[in-house]
Amino acid sequence: MMDRNTLMGFVLIGAILIGFTMYNSPSQEQIQQRKRIQDSIAAVKKLDEKQRTQQVIAREIIRQSEDTLTSDSLKAAQQMAVFGPFAPSAVGEEGMVYLQNDLLKLSVSRRGGHIATVEMLKFKTWQKNPLFISDADSSRFGIGLISGNKIVNTDTLFFVPQGDVKVVGNKRSLTMRMMAQNGKFLDYTYTLSDGSYMVDFSLTMNGLNEFIPANLNTLNMYWDMKSLRHEKNLEAEQNASTVYYKYQDDETDYLSETSDDEETLQGDLKWIGFKQQFFAAALHAKSGLEKPVDIKVRKINNSQQHTKAMSAVLNLPYGHREVEKHEFGFYYGPNHFQTLKSYGLGLEEMIPLGWGILGWINRFCVIPIFNFFESLNLGYGLIILILTIVIKVVLLPLTYKAYLSTAKTKVLKPEMDEINLKFSNDDPMKKQQAIMALYRKAGVNPLGGCLPMLLQLPILFAMFRFFPASIELRQKSFLWADDLSTYDSIYDLPFHIPGYGDHVSLFTLMMTVSTIMYTRMNSSQFSGPQMAQMKWVMYLMPVIFLGVLNNYSSGLSYYYFLANMITFGQQFLIRKFVDEDAIHRKIQENKKKPVTKSKFQERLEAMQKQQQLLQQQKQQQKGKKR
Repeated sequence: MMDRNTLMGFVLIGAILIGFTMYNSPSQEQIQQRKRIQDSIAAVKKLDEKQRTQQVIAREIIRQSEDTLTSDSLKAAQQMAVFGPFAPSAVGEEGMVYLQNDLLKLSVSRRGGHIATVEMLKFKTWQKNPLFISDADSSRFGIGLISGNKIVNTDTLFFVPQGDVKVVGNKRSLTMRMMAQNGKFLDYTYTLSDGSYMVDFSLTMNGLNEFIPANLNTLNMYWDMKSLRHEKNLEAEQNASTVYYKYQDDETDYLSETSDDEETLQGDLKWIGFKQQFFAAALHAKSGLEKPVDIKVRKINNSQQHTKAMSAVLNLPYGHREVEKHEFGFYYGPNHFQTLKSYGLGLEEMIPLGWGILGWINRFCVIPIFNFFESLNLGYGLIILILTIVIKVVLLPLTYKAYLSTAKTKVLKPEMDEINLKFSNDDPMKKQQAIMALYRKAGVNPLGGCLPMLLQLPILFAMFRFFPASIELRQKSFLWADDLSTYDSIYDLPFHIPGYGDHVSLFTLMMTVSTIMYTRMNSSQFSGPQMAQMKWVMYLMPVIFLGVLNNYSSGLSYYYFLANMITFGQQFLIRKFVDEDAIHRKIQENKKKPVTKSKFQERLEAMQKQQQLLQQQKQQQKGKKR
């Protein structure tokens, strides 16, 4: 049963709802206005559909009636509306025109007049298929021509070859022409010399100043390319591909190799390169590329055909002359140091040989030695062996000094242990001073073993750069490795191990085991609690590199393995000539001599005393607070 208050509440709610509905209901005038709007919208839609239908019918009439005057007129009007004064090149014949030498086969597209495909005749993919740096579906090149309020990209227009390929001496040239109104035209001329990866490219605009606005001083020239996959290790190839660029008389730089990146360059450029792992496409202007230049790179995921998408938008100067000509060059070829260097443009800087001293070691030491032994037509496994021996022989004096310092430290170990027992861990400063005093009396340099090893590190890291970037090792086999430029696999795992991979590299396993053996052989120098921690770090490093190098160049793992084995042999021979008893006697004699401190030792002692004084002051302050 409802009480009186509940009933009144329902009545009020009902009254409010009825009043709200009546208040918001449209008037008769509003209803009529809404109907008129709906009728207008329907009429516009109907008209729009009618216009679209008429356009489709018109296109069909044009297509079916090209031989009649009426259809030609309609077609010309339509083309003029879309392409402006460049309408004469709106239609044409599809297909390719070919230009070839002993190294390259170029396919020049009639649509756009640009180089659509580039086949490397001396190289194959890892699957032994023809190797293309670019193909028709992955490359785009052209100029944005502006006339009035229209922008027409030349890659949508048709070019006509001007006769057959011309042969003059060892050069072959091809000219593609795009016609405009009144007999004006744009020419692309490609010239290819025998034995060269460089394609000379000239761009000639004849009379286009008649159509291009007078206040326009530059035209956009664009170049896009999706880099095709060539190598077995897709991830390594992706991480080695990006856009490089070199400023006029300045350094070379590049976009990120591991992530998507873009940049607007504000300096005048010498060239731009779309670099892949072992091949590159580069564009250089003989008069330089004017700023600004927009470049971009992005990774293409979930693709087994492409690795990266790279693009550049350049500024082409335009002086409104009757005839304007610009000279360029396209490099399509391998990332081979001597080949790139031969063009005198600094293109060899696209090869990642390392920065600073690492690059110098590779440029002036490793590459000349490698090229010399390569010229002898030796197998690449043997070349790496000889290269390793040469490097280890050069470093032998440093290795000898490092071993001698280790032997001296080993002789002093009993006295070092006494110092460790005498001084507690609560007073590490006094312990350090006692150890330094022992070193001075014995005539032992505490850094004698570290410095020679540190001096060898740049070569170690230089090799880490050299082997993965060496196209000379590409598809060169040795023992079980069918390609020394990528990983070797003796067993393909049915699953992927994070941080390791889906295969087992035997060269990497051999390198890891030999490094652990080397650490074990030299573990005697890791004494004391602090050095014990260093010992475990030294054992851990080879395990970490096992995962890293499992997917790297097998030539690099092979080199590290050889370096370890040669080091074992060197240490075995050094032991034969180093008498530890004689070292001990010499140290005892040094202890009896007056101690002469070097400036370095004096500075070190002064620093230790200053630290000791600061610690004493801190302890005194703590005592006062208590």
